Amino acid sequence: MNARFFAVVNPAAGGGRCGKLAPAALDRVRQSGIELEVATTSRAGEATTLARDAYSRGFRNFLAAGGDGTSFEIVNGLFPQALGGEKPALGFLPLGTGNSFLRDFTSRGFEHTLETLRSGARRPCDLIRLRHGGCEIYFLNLLSLGFPADVGELTNRRFKRWGEFGYILGVLARLAGLRHRAFPHRLDNEIEWDRHRYLFLAFSNTKFTGGKMMIAPNADPADGRIECVRWQPVGRLRLLWLFPRLFTGTHIRHPRASRASAQRVELDLEQPVNAMVDGEILSLKIRSLEILPSALDVIV
Repeated sequence: MNARFFAVVNPAAGGGRCGKLAPAALDRVRQSGIELEVATTSRAGEATTLARDAYSRGFRNFLAAGGDGTSFEIVNGLFPQALGGEKPALGFLPLGTGNSFLRDFTSRGFEHTLETLRSGARRPCDLIRLRHGGCEIYFLNLLSLGFPADVGELTNRRFKRWGEFGYILGVLARLAGLRHRAFPHRLDNEIEWDRHRYLFLAFSNTKFTGGKMMIAPNADPADGRIECVRWQPVGRLRLLWLFPRLFTGTHIRHPRASRASAQRVELDLEQPVNAMVDGEILSLKIRSLEILPSALDVIV
């Protein structure tokens, strides 16, 4: 087995911030006595190919230099092949925009990662496998359907160049045309399908998304469960009033919110819908989600 780390750098992450900061960050990793092979991406999806090839060449230790999208692509390069082989380990150089996963463990970002790399600390982490059509997607953080995914889709399509302000524009635009929809689903061995209309559904492995939003305050990435947060319909003004609570996790206490946990979730969608998966906006006709306990080691 190759004991070195394979680092994937996404220079476009964080609006180009990662490309500027990555060389110095990687130099500090090397100064800690860690041997690196570094690959830089130039297009969307390339990190998946690079990670898949590196795993095939014997690498089992990986670093994601970028944001949530970078680690998402790496995970989907490692899996499903790693399910039948040696467990990989993934560390995070948080140089992008979101970096939601690391926030479950620390607010110190890169300095925390550097310390854990030096100490060799790592802990088991669950993954969630999403099946749609004949395909599979693996993710660390969360899948959301409804309002957050619709905001993300509109922001990417129309307002992305304005950064965080563009996201606010996306929220306001979706508020103007607020919709509540049914996403028929059932948890574990439930007999009845839940066909109620919701503002959003979130199926989480970790607490945070979008950097600082604590959508699932009860989630634990190593408990072998998917944390399910559901929000019943709510009016525009009430939603604006509640929005800041998404950053503290207190939204879950509202009477319109509910939570549960499961090992498996089935969905009965008639057509593809907007889905936000670890910050990536995809159009998917999802069939199921299932937890893969301790499938990955994380360097946190």
